[in-house]
Amino acid sequence: MSGDWPRHRGSARDKIEIGPVSISAMQTQDRPLSVADSTATVGFPPRRASVSRTTGETDVQVSLNLDGSGQCSANTGIPFLDHMLHQISSHGLIDLDVQAQGDTYIDDHHTNEDVGITLGMALHQALGDRKGITRFGHFVAPLDESLVQVALDFSGRPHLSYGLTIPTERVGTYDTQLVREFFVAIVNHSQMTLHLRQLDGLNSHHIIEATFKAFARAMRMAVEVDPRRAHLIPSSKGVL
Repeated sequence: MSGDWPRHRGSARDKIEIGPVSISAMQTQDRPLSVADSTATVGFPPRRASVSRTTGETDVQVSLNLDGSGQCSANTGIPFLDHMLHQISSHGLIDLDVQAQGDTYIDDHHTNEDVGITLGMALHQALGDRKGITRFGHFVAPLDESLVQVALDFSGRPHLSYGLTIPTERVGTYDTQLVREFFVAIVNHSQMTLHLRQLDGLNSHHIIEATFKAFARAMRMAVEVDPRRAHLIPSSKGVL
């Protein structure tokens, strides 16, 4: 997908559920549901969402719990993307279950993008009116020689400033152009302002992984409840 504005392809069917997550037909005993029934933020209802999105190219289900402990199950058909989703969950302390099937026999583009879209939609739904959240988050993550800075704002205004220079075209079989496409998708559908800055780095894997880790920690900061205005929307306008 080119450009930084949201779109839905064709006859996409989006199903959004908020509240306790039910176990779908895809769940099995050897792969339990990852979105645990963990303790929610005190004084707030559980901040959870489940989104199913089906197009002519992909079928994606995402369940998340913003007040989780970092449990993750990711099966997208794209191993490197699964690895990065685990970083978001682990370092963001978000319980995350992502299941996707797509036309990866063509390439990974559609599945990568649609996972980002669906995850962004789930974040948007779980945050609701964004009452009580810190709203802003930032983090600088090192990974060996790589250093990446992330700053974000759950502003309600989608914007991506992408400052990564990834030196190789692929990490394993993963097309490194898809990193930007993933973040474009998640930004547009979570209505987030996101700035990514590569401060140092030579190894493509390290640069990308440091980016996802910094993104997770910045998002963890932003979604945490600010106790000084726990029941207020964090905006001078009164709405986000």
